[in-house]
Amino acid sequence: MGNIAFVFSGQGAQKVGMGYSFYEKYPEVRELYDNAEKIRPGTLGQMFEGSDEELRQTRNTQPCLYLADIAPALALSVAGVQPNALAGFSLGEIPALAFGGAFSYEEGFKIATLRGKLMAQAAESNPATMAAVLKLENNEVEDICSKYKGIYPANCNCPGQVVVSGAADIMPSFCEDVKAAGGRTIMLNVSGGFHSPFMEEAAKGFSKELENFEITLPKIPTFSNFTSNPYEGNPRELLVRQITGSVRWEETIKNMVSVGIDTFIECGIGGVLQKLILKIAPGCRTFCVENAEQSEEVAKEVEK
Repeated sequence: MGNIAFVFSGQGAQKVGMGYSFYEKYPEVRELYDNAEKIRPGTLGQMFEGSDEELRQTRNTQPCLYLADIAPALALSVAGVQPNALAGFSLGEIPALAFGGAFSYEEGFKIATLRGKLMAQAAESNPATMAAVLKLENNEVEDICSKYKGIYPANCNCPGQVVVSGAADIMPSFCEDVKAAGGRTIMLNVSGGFHSPFMEEAAKGFSKELENFEITLPKIPTFSNFTSNPYEGNPRELLVRQITGSVRWEETIKNMVSVGIDTFIECGIGGVLQKLILKIAPGCRTFCVENAEQSEEVAKEVEK
């Protein structure tokens, strides 16, 4: 067994039915989910049998995905797999912190619910969109962004892949500049310009709301999207700054590898993080756990 990191999926990975196999099999998951349903009635219906459109709405996605991310980590823990480090992509940072002990699982659910609500409101007030930029170096993308007022690097995912947030009316011009530089853009099906100044309103509201929660530094090293290093100092500040700051995922994974992590297990849906990690650190072992059956299989594999 190597040095293991659990990494938690972000928004965009969600799908109807997620988490149900864990709910059926693990009492620990069932208790958490049932408590979450009492806090936010209708959540389990959205997860297990809602519509794709309903689940795509940010105010619904974030609390639902929080639960779907936590479940695989709980199942792996029951199977005896304990991580040496944690990280989460965007929303995934909240279940990472909860698993690391910064706050309880129920408090984490409340925080994810508030975050989703505030980010949805900010997206409605500040219309924007997002695009993935491929085939260019990160610094090339940043240079093109710097030519525009209203286009910002949002997610530095892996070599040759940066996601930007931008005002809808100037995004076509940006895409033309990317094409002229030899790159390619793919518009994302999202409702706002996340991880950018478009979310300033949400960050301010989130900062105020977090005053109502007891948040400590996690007991397991948890890497921050904003700094790409383990949480230190004031954890509230890092959670708030993450909303408007870029997700430095490539740098985060490199920093985790530099301290000895050689096995990554994605807890959540879609396997997107697993694919990114294979591009960032191809020498590491990577797994993805989406359902209860996979949790048992992966637990056996990491022991080898």
